[in-house]
Amino acid sequence: MVTAFRQHIEQIISFSDAEFDFVFSHFQQKKYKKHQFLTQEGDYVNQEYFVLDGLLKAYVNRDGKLHIIQFAMENWWISDYQALLYQTRASYDIDCIEDTTVLILTAENKAKLCAASHKMEHFFRQKAVSGYVAMQKRVLSFMSNDAQSRYQQLFDLYPSLFQRIPKSMIAAYLGVSRETLSRLKLL
Repeated sequence: MVTAFRQHIEQIISFSDAEFDFVFSHFQQKKYKKHQFLTQEGDYVNQEYFVLDGLLKAYVNRDGKLHIIQFAMENWWISDYQALLYQTRASYDIDCIEDTTVLILTAENKAKLCAASHKMEHFFRQKAVSGYVAMQKRVLSFMSNDAQSRYQQLFDLYPSLFQRIPKSMIAAYLGVSRETLSRLKLL
């Protein structure tokens, strides 16, 4: 699993074994069980997570309706970044869809790591920009695509996700009812 983490980072930057050991020393590995929370709405947020194994969802539940903001599977990062950045309370929950193993990076350790390593500062900047672009694409998709197009796009990008989660979660991510989802067809 550590190899996967190193490969993930080396898609953007490269470093020696000693540099990687230094980077890795700033993280803590932790296992969570299915349905266990990493963060709950109202918690103070001081860390972000890199998924080594498993599947997570970030969501809000308003008036009994589930709204999924993000899924995070292997090699993805997740946190309530607004709360993390501004050191405020979480505005949504993050929990495990499957048993999950993550690497945890506290805000303090991230600051230390970036201060000590310009390479890692560059890496995190690239990840932040990529995350922003992905969220922007998602918002634009909601504004300009119908449910069928959003469903097909999600399947084309992440076909394995459809084998790992119930259709009700796909519906909650796409912003449609379970009944509407059942009428949609993949091409």
